[in-house]
Amino acid sequence: MQREEKEVTKSELLVVTGLSGAGKSVVIQSLEDIGYFCVDNLPPILLPKFVELMGQGNPSLQKVAIAIDLRGKELFKSLIKEIDQIKSNSDIIVDMMFLEASNEKLISRYKETRRAHPLNEQGQRSLLEAIEEERNLLTEIQSLANYTIDTSSMKPKELRKRIGDYFNQSNYQTFNINVTSFGFKHGIPMDADLLFDVRFLPNPHYVDELRPLTGDDEAVYNYVMKWKTTNIFYEKLMDLLKFMIPGYKKEGKSQLVIAIGCTGGQHRSVALAKRISTELNENFDYNVYVRHRDAHIESGVKQKNEEN
Repeated sequence: MQREEKEVTKSELLVVTGLSGAGKSVVIQSLEDIGYFCVDNLPPILLPKFVELMGQGNPSLQKVAIAIDLRGKELFKSLIKEIDQIKSNSDIIVDMMFLEASNEKLISRYKETRRAHPLNEQGQRSLLEAIEEERNLLTEIQSLANYTIDTSSMKPKELRKRIGDYFNQSNYQTFNINVTSFGFKHGIPMDADLLFDVRFLPNPHYVDELRPLTGDDEAVYNYVMKWKTTNIFYEKLMDLLKFMIPGYKKEGKSQLVIAIGCTGGQHRSVALAKRISTELNENFDYNVYVRHRDAHIESGVKQKNEEN
């Protein structure tokens, strides 16, 4: 079955925004590497003028990525208005990516770089207060994003790979499904669209020989799947997902993040995420990815990111 592709004749504009320190520079560099014309920190008021240039048919401006953040202060408030006008008055395909990260991770990154937060350049408040204010200011923007990526547990190399998977023209899709396993004890993924709690299933943690393994190992996977409760839940969940996913696609959403959580994110959630991603890949003609966020924390094994 042939995969759907965006019309290559239309110009594409990707607006990259999000929390300061969440990885916009890495994203822009990655997009530039795969052929996007990239602009960093363009004032939103100049977006219409830039769109005019894109509409003149310049081949180098067929795929454009623009990073916009709160460094523009008051100018940032016009971003939503400008994007709405572009969507209404042009044939350019406009997508928005929002980069998210936990307060703890953002604080750690700022301490490493020793840079000032754009809302705290005079040092009149704490870094945490500046981050929380920025998060509040960006709430509406985040709700409009086609793509939301939580970079809290990502290294730059992993973020670059994610961007390449999403936007490299050779495998570009208008819709991506990401199945993420996680542990509730390590926090809920902030970019999750759908979240399911599997802590009610029998726990391999209490089987001595299975405790150091993960749900990616055959012995743990088979243990989790052998129970009647697991299979009833799985069948009901897949019925729900198969019903919902086409609706998300129809509404114009570019990605869907399905989060499966257990206590530590090592056994049950990993096994279920693995099985779910495999069946979704068999039933839908989209890019389906599985990521085990916390398995390595509990087991000490190397984290695995797989593409089905």
